[in-house]
Amino acid sequence: MTRSFLRVMAAILACLTILSLPAAAQERAAGSRHLAFGARIAGDELRTRVVVDFETEPQFEVHYLNDPKRVIIDLPETVFAFDEDALPPRGLFEMIRYGAMGPGRSRMVFTAIGPVELENAMVEPREDGRGHRFVFDAVATSDEAFASNVRGQQWRQAGGPTGAQSGMQGVTVGEGAGEARPFTIVLDPGHGGIDAGAKGRAGTDEKDVTLAFAKAVAAALETSDDIRVVLTRDDDRFIALGERVRIARQHSADLMMSIHADSIRLPEIRGATVYTLSDRASDAMAADLARRENRVDELAGVATGSEDEDVVDILLDLTRRETQVFSVGLARSVLDRMRGEIRLINNPHRFAGFSVLRAPDVPSLLVELGYLSNAEDEKLLIDEEWRAKTAGLLADAIKSFRAQVFAAAKDL
Repeated sequence: MTRSFLRVMAAILACLTILSLPAAAQERAAGSRHLAFGARIAGDELRTRVVVDFETEPQFEVHYLNDPKRVIIDLPETVFAFDEDALPPRGLFEMIRYGAMGPGRSRMVFTAIGPVELENAMVEPREDGRGHRFVFDAVATSDEAFASNVRGQQWRQAGGPTGAQSGMQGVTVGEGAGEARPFTIVLDPGHGGIDAGAKGRAGTDEKDVTLAFAKAVAAALETSDDIRVVLTRDDDRFIALGERVRIARQHSADLMMSIHADSIRLPEIRGATVYTLSDRASDAMAADLARRENRVDELAGVATGSEDEDVVDILLDLTRRETQVFSVGLARSVLDRMRGEIRLINNPHRFAGFSVLRAPDVPSLLVELGYLSNAEDEKLLIDEEWRAKTAGLLADAIKSFRAQVFAAAKDL
């Protein structure tokens, strides 16, 4: 017999046992055990939502454990009657387990792919009136924030009959003990592995160009002791878009720069472009580029799946206004350094809904160094001297942006 069949039979036997008791005993037994009859999970490596349907309203506790990183949901005694395929590993979670923990107690354990935290956790009535649903949204966070949650948590009840949020409001997240922290830049070489990206007229692969430039920018920043550089990849490997964003958040990045070299049907178009995030594209070319870049996971054979109706569009919900302002400031800093030094396209600051730029608290931009579809640009993109010059301009722009951020912080 399958495990899912056994779970259903256990739920039926539990109900029959209760019904066979005298009325007073039935009331006591029903009040001490909960039935979870449905569950679902949706999301990606940046944000994942879990929903569990209960016949009666449960209390719950939320905890965090390290090595490996886990989210713990403690519940009253619960019969998990939903199909075992209802909660497959997905998004931020690589393993999900649930079951009894002893008399009167049950537990759900979500093993994460990296540092996570619950943005909210609550119990609310189902819209159809059939019981309640327990909902939580997990978001990727930094190592420091996760460690702070582990240190600051209290193993106490974090939710109750009112369906209140989990009791993490009193935990200071992402703050160290006052020590100086280096300014952290995440450089993201676009594409990689099975995803070669654009291909030049002479056969140049975009993934090779972006990696070489990322390493050159990192080398140009090495002279600064107070700047830390993280590369999303340092070799030829495929990394999903959501994972790139998660890496930036895990390292508490102060900015993220995604490096690309595009191709277009019009071979005469050449020059560099800088993109920032927006739900509305600045022009048709930006919209087309965003569509193509956002499909790289699918084209590489990564199953993205359809989003559950409970999962909101995080493109705008998670992008804070102040982060967008800083992203625009970073874009201006890059263009100020490039003007007069390398060729730019007309209206070089453009915007569209790039998935790789959607970190809510990391100023981010995508730099298109040029067009591999243009013969002159392709020659420059593989020229070591031009690469060193352009990487130096990007490094100077990053340093200038850092100085602006620090100056603004002093004025607060």
